[in-house]
Amino acid sequence: VEASTQFFMESPDMVYGPKAMEVQYEYWRKSVSHEGSVLKVYPTTAQQGPQLGVMLVGQGRNNGCTITTQVLANRLCLSWPTGSHRKEANYYGSLTQVGTLSLGLDAKGQEVFVPFSALLPMVAPNDLMFDGWDISSLNLAQGMPRAKVLDWELQEQLWPHMEALRPQPSIYVPKFIAANQSNRTDDLIPGSRMQQLEQILQRGLDKVIVLSTANTERFCEVAPGLNHTAENLLRTIKLGLEVSPSTLFAVASILEGCAFLSGSPQNTLVPGALELVCQLRVFVGGDDFKSGQTKVKSVLVEFLVSSGLKTTSIVSYSHLGNNDRQNLWAPLQFRSKEVSKSNVVDYMAQSNPVLYTPGREPHHCVVIKYEPYVDDSKRALDEYTLELMLGGTNTRVLHNTCEDSPLATPIMLDLALLTELCQHMSFCTGVGTEPQTFHPVLSLLIFLFKVPLVPPGSRVINALFGQRSCTENILRACVGLPLQNYMLLEHTMERPGPSLKQVGPLPVACPVSNKKGPVPNPRCPPPEAPVTQLPSPSSPLPPRTPPFQAAPKTIKPLPLSKKKKKKKKKKKLLTWVHQVITQNLNFLINFAIFI
Repeated sequence: VEASTQFFMESPDMVYGPKAMEVQYEYWRKSVSHEGSVLKVYPTTAQQGPQLGVMLVGQGRNNGCTITTQVLANRLCLSWPTGSHRKEANYYGSLTQVGTLSLGLDAKGQEVFVPFSALLPMVAPNDLMFDGWDISSLNLAQGMPRAKVLDWELQEQLWPHMEALRPQPSIYVPKFIAANQSNRTDDLIPGSRMQQLEQILQRGLDKVIVLSTANTERFCEVAPGLNHTAENLLRTIKLGLEVSPSTLFAVASILEGCAFLSGSPQNTLVPGALELVCQLRVFVGGDDFKSGQTKVKSVLVEFLVSSGLKTTSIVSYSHLGNNDRQNLWAPLQFRSKEVSKSNVVDYMAQSNPVLYTPGREPHHCVVIKYEPYVDDSKRALDEYTLELMLGGTNTRVLHNTCEDSPLATPIMLDLALLTELCQHMSFCTGVGTEPQTFHPVLSLLIFLFKVPLVPPGSRVINALFGQRSCTENILRACVGLPLQNYMLLEHTMERPGPSLKQVGPLPVACPVSNKKGPVPNPRCPPPEAPVTQLPSPSSPLPPRTPPFQAAPKTIKPLPLSKKKKKKKKKKKLLTWVHQVITQNLNFLINFAIFI
């Protein structure tokens, strides 16, 4: 069934106003020790938001340059020839633009799907405006051939539009990124850490989302008195002590009231930054875009553990030739990436204490290499070793070749659009109570990050389908739709009630009668017999014969026809001749030799 492009919820619990959409929703929370309790929630979503600007930290790098070209190519409806066929600009890989969710069944019994973007009012991606910072002075047109991501014909069409886009100067601290990045550093913000912060604040960030896609940094030291509290972090910046460039951008965004999203694996949002976020009520999300190899791993390990197969060893190898991988060649920067890639299987191991006792989690090895020749084409190899019953083993090997930036940029797009949507949503947990928003740490975005950042005390869910269900069900609740489930009681129950009766035609029809009479089928009555009316749920059910205990029926053999009788006699004669020859075989052989 084709996906619908428009959605309108007609329900007494849903009210469409000129400026907002309001819905009443019951949320059931389950607990192991006692029965579930119900909480009535009243979500409100603004109908129209302002035009959205996205500031990219690292705009001149592969991801920043590619997401700008992606939006421009779609806005201009560009197409270009390739070796096989002509391609057109699209948003493949974006959950909000291409992903769909089910609304239910229509009158014909067919499932109806709508895109995520049709469910609630989201900013159109073609209307996004981009700007940002970078340590390189090249404009984005010059950055396209350096990134080696787009086809040359597409680059030529985009060149005049990209030539005028030049990132602002950025912050460079040599000890946080690899030394091999020094040849790109020709457009820097001078001064101390506090002066750099003040220059970022002078940019006048307003109604924008700041998204960090810069080089992977080494982990920043976290210590009491340094960055454990918001006060300590601001004092550390003032004194010029240990603080990373990405943390400086995060603090500047938070102070300006702009949402900040960390797409790199290092600990950008240190405890002091998170405390500042809670004080100023600004949204943040992180860490590290979950795009290719890690996304497949979160799906495959979830499938294996859910199937009762014990994954004992995971070895992941990959090599890439872009600047991001060159930066990871340094040991400290590689360690940041290794940690984010390794943590993705922890949740699946913890979800099955039968397979994994404490301290016996799967062994996980991550190897990352830099190979300049392959450019942005990432080559990944994963080996999964499993334990089977009775000491058996199973090894599964997966090879993956993909372009890194076209996988990451749709995720960046979704992060910006979903964060902007959350800024226009509020909730009330009862009549007359004050409306509230999401927690400043946006756990709604966990589907898009390798190491999901969640509020203190919250569970971290790394299973991909659980993460997607979280995002989908929250959006469904905002328009009064029930949570998605796959119980299918109308199909699995023998006698579903009237409220569960199947809509549309039955998928299985009674077989057509043949010449010798109807084919016996216990589920379909004879054509001439009336359909038995099922008892109502309130009336007592008639007694039923237990299954597999019915008395055996005596079946009388049918009389054979003349042709069948002749066949039977002929078969008996051939059987007798065969027995005679077999019993006298030795005698016949000796007689032949004697002659």
